[in-house]
Amino acid sequence: MSESTTIFGLHAVRTLLQQRPERAAVLILQKGRDDARIAELMKLAQAKGIKTELRDSKELDRLAGDERHQGACLQIRSVGVLGEGALDDVLDSVATPPLLLVLDGVQDPHNLGACLRTADAAGVTAVIVPKDRAAGLSATVRKVASGAAETVPLIQVTNLARTLRWLKERDIWIVGTDDQATHSLYASKLTGPLAVVLGAEGTGLRRLTRENCDALVSIPMRGVVESLNVSVATGVLLYEAVRQRQ
Repeated sequence: MSESTTIFGLHAVRTLLQQRPERAAVLILQKGRDDARIAELMKLAQAKGIKTELRDSKELDRLAGDERHQGACLQIRSVGVLGEGALDDVLDSVATPPLLLVLDGVQDPHNLGACLRTADAAGVTAVIVPKDRAAGLSATVRKVASGAAETVPLIQVTNLARTLRWLKERDIWIVGTDDQATHSLYASKLTGPLAVVLGAEGTGLRRLTRENCDALVSIPMRGVVESLNVSVATGVLLYEAVRQRQ
């Protein structure tokens, strides 16, 4: 049986009701809140036969863990993250060359959520993260992802270096980001089956992760800051890949 979890926020709730209604259990709306967007969610739930409850704001605060819920929470039947055994099936299911995002130890749930959101927008096949010392699929991640946590497969692996070697055996080119790399992102080929790898906040790629990349690239920095936030760097890298692949 799948576990239950709660997502919150108007956009995240609406996205799941529209795209994955079979996973919705109970829609919980803030009592007395006069908002056209709340009314829209209620109509969506009614049309799909999903139970709706009205509760006071303190109860929604509790469900959302004091994050900003915007008057809407949705209890869902969570499938959780996928194990590494699912990666083969995910890759076999796509008709176009896969584009994978690998995050090496991103611990901030807001950054993981933002990366998932960008991954969805860029058409990423799956996001791969290590099980240890990395953020998991929490309610905060789902909220920041604005529905992308429900559309982009998130795969947790026990040994990231081993997974990268396995991806190479599937003829997937591995490109990692490194501030010290001499090869610019914009001079790199990002077409074909591809996995882009970004490191943790502050520390970057771990040694074994770096050694298992086929190429290392840097993002040109023209100002005084030395590096970008990992979610911003993810957007830069993925959309250069999107540009080249069009």
